[in-house]
Amino acid sequence: MLEKINIEDIKNIAIEAGIAVMEIYKKDFSVEYKDDKSPLTEADLKANEIICKALKELKLTSNISILSEENKEVPYEIRKNWEYYWCIDPIDGTKEFIKKNNEFTINIALIHKDTPALGVVYAPALGELYYSKRGEGAFKEVLNVKCEVLSKEKLPLNQNQDLQNSISVVASKSHMSEDTQKFVDNLALNTKNLTLVSKGSSLKLCMVATGEADIYPRLAPTMEWDTAAAHAIVLESGKNVFIYDENISVRNFLSTVDHLSSILVAMVYNKVNLLNSWFVVK
Repeated sequence: MLEKINIEDIKNIAIEAGIAVMEIYKKDFSVEYKDDKSPLTEADLKANEIICKALKELKLTSNISILSEENKEVPYEIRKNWEYYWCIDPIDGTKEFIKKNNEFTINIALIHKDTPALGVVYAPALGELYYSKRGEGAFKEVLNVKCEVLSKEKLPLNQNQDLQNSISVVASKSHMSEDTQKFVDNLALNTKNLTLVSKGSSLKLCMVATGEADIYPRLAPTMEWDTAAAHAIVLESGKNVFIYDENISVRNFLSTVDHLSSILVAMVYNKVNLLNSWFVVK
């Protein structure tokens, strides 16, 4: 199934949704709140409508099921039989969208069984497009206001080989938890120089994929659609999203990805409960 999908089609769907979202972003818009108190705007719903419709119209993959934050929840008894499915977050970083700080993303992932196999993350206000397909690498494109490609680079863009001396950490701009701060503080005790950057949405995972950040700890709740697309990009950049284990010393996170893979478990998808475990991207 994966080989039938043209990544350019998925990129174009994300860009189409981004164009519609930016029209709403530039004007005054209303904000509602869901039962879990998370915010919802007309842009979330518009992007979801565009993405779901376009995915269903792809001829070779029209029968692939869709799991989206803004759609009706699909029972696990149905989901457990899916070999492939689309996992969508029409707008990740709705709080950033509402604040108009530009750090929100449109996220489309294809999950194979329990692992992201394709991902597109588009930040329309920043003109940044990240994407990957299993076995084909991860890339970043910079787009102009007409959505024309100005540059394209393969990820990672750089790689820090001396984490004992200096490490860059990215953390949530709107959801910095006490436990995450403790992790960062402990990390600072084990390296000579630590730089902490705050960022919104799935851009944090993309920063690790590019090498702009060395590590992203998230010791706070997220859902599968929050991470799926960017997780695919992280994987193709040679890194991973690991389930946090409080019994593992923070010093281990200064070691290689291969070492972490031997002592930690990678995050998986299509679980009974769609709530993610705490995780660290490295």
